[in-house]
Amino acid sequence: HVQLVESGGGSVQTGGSLRLSCAASRLWYNADCMAWFRQVPGKGREGVAAIDNNHRTTYTDSVAGRFAISRDNAQKRMYLQMTSLKPEDTAMYYCAARRGYCNNWDFTYWGQGTQVTVS
Repeated sequence: HVQLVESGGGSVQTGGSLRLSCAASRLWYNADCMAWFRQVPGKGREGVAAIDNNHRTTYTDSVAGRFAISRDNAQKRMYLQMTSLKPEDTAMYYCAARRGYCNNWDFTYWGQGTQVTVS
């Protein structure tokens, strides 16, 4: 299994920025496609951004132009740079990975999450 650990969450004011990190260990070759999801209490997980091994990216409409996903395959890390944060971005953010193309939001491996609060 790919083990994923998120970091970088916290509290920020509206308009501020945060950078989330996801460290992967073991079986990095299974992480062809990696993504960030978020979830608020009472709602399902929402796919926020995804990136494949060729660094091609996909964003959900609500974060396009404000968030940037990236990955460093040598360091086995993925990042989410979040700017112009809004209160509606408040959520638990999860790192996810799976083998294969980034052609849907169905992922195999998950981290434990890191909380982002925007006020």
